[in-house]
Amino acid sequence: MKIYDELVWRGLVQDISSPELIDKLNEGGLTFYIGTDPTADSMHIGHYSSFLISKRLKNAGHTPILLVGGATGLIGDPKPTAERPMISKEEVEHNFKGLKAQAEKIFGFEVVNNFDWTKDINVIDFLRDYGKYFNINYMLDKDKVKSRLESGITYAEFSYMILQALDFLYLFENRNCVLQVAGSDQWGNITSGIELIRKKTGKEAYGMVMPLVTDSTGKKFGKTEGNALWLDKNKTSSYELYQYLVNLEDSMIIDYLKKLTFLSKEEIEELEQKNNEHPELREAHKALAREIITDLHGIEEFKKAVKISEALFSGNVKTLTKEEINEGFKGVPSFEISADVSVINMLINSNICTSKRDARELIGNGSITINGDKVTDENMIISRDKVINNKFVIVRRGKKKYYVGTIK
Repeated sequence: MKIYDELVWRGLVQDISSPELIDKLNEGGLTFYIGTDPTADSMHIGHYSSFLISKRLKNAGHTPILLVGGATGLIGDPKPTAERPMISKEEVEHNFKGLKAQAEKIFGFEVVNNFDWTKDINVIDFLRDYGKYFNINYMLDKDKVKSRLESGITYAEFSYMILQALDFLYLFENRNCVLQVAGSDQWGNITSGIELIRKKTGKEAYGMVMPLVTDSTGKKFGKTEGNALWLDKNKTSSYELYQYLVNLEDSMIIDYLKKLTFLSKEEIEELEQKNNEHPELREAHKALAREIITDLHGIEEFKKAVKISEALFSGNVKTLTKEEINEGFKGVPSFEISADVSVINMLINSNICTSKRDARELIGNGSITINGDKVTDENMIISRDKVINNKFVIVRRGKKKYYVGTIK
C-alpha cells in the first residue's frame, strides 16, 4: 500500500490542497512542517496523532520539520468561542524549551522557532511585505474568523493567520519546505500560507489536514478542553494513560489503533475481529496501550503500568514499589496514622468508616482489606512491620474503593 493510500485507510486525510499532492507524497522527497504553539511545556495525545503522521511521512522518504511557535504563541490562534488568555514571554520561552526537548526525544525531529525570523520584523514591514497580500473579505470567510464575528475578535487574533502564513513562506524560501501538515482546524491558516507563497513567489505549495482526535464526547484532546492526556509522564503517568486507553469505548478502539499506532492493516483487522468476538478480553485496548506507552516511554513503563493495574485489580498491592504506589494511587483519599493503632480506630479516624458499628459491619462481611489481606479482627494493631515499604498502609473498602495511609 502506498503512503497516501495508507493514510486514507487510517483515516488520517481529511483534505488536501491539490490532487497533485497524492503523487508527490507517494514519490517521497518532500520537506514538510507541522507546528504547535507553546501553550504548555508538554505535548498531549492530540499532538501525538499529528506527529505520528509526520513519522509515517518520514518513513516514506520525506523530511519533517517541527515548528514550535515562540512568536505565534504570544498571540494565540483564535478559539471558536473566546479569546485565548495571553501568556508571558517568559512562560512561552519556558514552554518552548520543554516542547523542543520532548519532540527531539520522542520523535527525533528538527525543531525550529518562528520567533527567530519574526522578532526583527517591524510593524511597517509587516503591513507592507505581508499584510498587503491579504484581502479582508478572504480572511473574514475563514471558519475560525466567521465563528467569532458575532462575539467579537481582536485585531491580534485576526492577524494570526498572517503570522502562520509568514511561517510557511519563510520555510518555503529558506528550507525548500513545500508542504504543511496539521489538524483540520488549521485548514484556513494553511490555505492562507499557500496563497501568500503563490502571490509572493509565483510557485506552488501544498497543505494536508487530518481529522482531529477526539474523546468519546466528540471534544478534541487539549489543554483548553480540560481533557489533556500529557505525553510527559510526570504530568500523565504511564499507569493513568494505560487506564484511560484500556477503558475506551469499544466503538472508538479501532479508529484509535489506526491513527495512533504503527500496527499493520492485518494486525488491526485481527484485533478488530477479536474485539467483536470477545470484547470482555479487551485485547485491542491492551494492544493500543502497549503501542502508545512503549513508543512514548519505553517497554519498561508499559510493563510497570500493567503491573500496577493487575495489583490493584487483584488486591495484591504488597508487590508494588514506593514509586508504583505513588503512581497507582495518585488522587485517591489519603490519611496519616500513628504506629500501633487498632484497625477499628484507624478506619474511623481516617473517615473510611462513619462509626464503630459501620466498621464492625464491614469487617464482619469481609469488605475491608489492609495491604491486600482481609481483616477479620477489629482489634488488630497496625504496627510498623505491617506497612509496605516502611511507609504505606493501603486500605480497600469493598471491591474498588482504595485509601492510602502513611505511617508517622
